[in-house]
Amino acid sequence: MRSILILSLLSCFFAAYEAKIFSKCELAHVLKAAGMDGYYGYSLEDWVCLAQYESNFNTRAFNGDNANGSSDYGLFQLNNKWWCKDSKHSSANACNTLCSKFMDDNISDDISCAKRVVKDPNGMSAWVAWVKHCKGKDLSTYLASCKL
Repeated sequence: MRSILILSLLSCFFAAYEAKIFSKCELAHVLKAAGMDGYYGYSLEDWVCLAQYESNFNTRAFNGDNANGSSDYGLFQLNNKWWCKDSKHSSANACNTLCSKFMDDNISDDISCAKRVVKDPNGMSAWVAWVKHCKGKDLSTYLASCKL
């Protein structure tokens, strides 16, 4: 009986740390509510396409394998050299936040930082995945099934 209780407690602990993985339409609704549709000239389709190819809609996505030694965090893969601060890399920390904040299921800070990124002259071209998979593509039917 005691081992069942311990296993139950452990499973609850690990379940609390599971990533939130959005569906395309679920994320589209959240981003639309956050004012991302048309933000700095980028469509909702651009933002969802970006999240798909950067993190596969996973709030806990992490890439620690960049050529310059930097790492990318969260849904939008925000980089610790430019946008957030961690203990591994010196940072411009333009979003004035800890990178760990981008690894939880509350994406309001991720959205705020993504808005900051697109204000720079590179806009969404700051994200290689967006340039490769979304930029200049016809995304007009990308969210057609989402009932926005």
